[in-house]
Amino acid sequence: MLSVSTTCMIPVRRVFLSLLVLAGPTMAQGKNTPPPQEEQIAPPIVSVPYDDKLARFAEVLGSVHYLRTLCKAPGGDEWRNGMQQLLDSETGNEQLRKEKLTAAFNRGYRAFASVYTDCTPAAIVAEERYRNEGATLATEITSRFGN
Repeated sequence: MLSVSTTCMIPVRRVFLSLLVLAGPTMAQGKNTPPPQEEQIAPPIVSVPYDDKLARFAEVLGSVHYLRTLCKAPGGDEWRNGMQQLLDSETGNEQLRKEKLTAAFNRGYRAFASVYTDCTPAAIVAEERYRNEGATLATEITSRFGN
């Protein structure tokens, strides 16, 4: 059996009580602090049923923009301009949606920037496939959710 001496407990209790007494005023001070200033209320998060497809579409736009610029294809900037038009028409003043779509575009751009540094036949094939995927996504989104 374990033997516990009560003579050791008294100093421990005293230390504990002294810490409690010393901390008491500090804890009480927190109660007298003025209420926090009114914080800006976060705008409501707007989500539409096609946001996932739209994010993928933005990612495809970023990929195609990078690949067409890399291969010096004509109209390379039209993909970035298309993304800007998408942001303007879809997000309005919804900052969180705008950030999400911009991040998707940049993710698509960086994904290919990390793989292709020269215009190769594989880069040309990837660009064509992504353009086709983008066309399919645009058709699906507009036919299902368009007016």
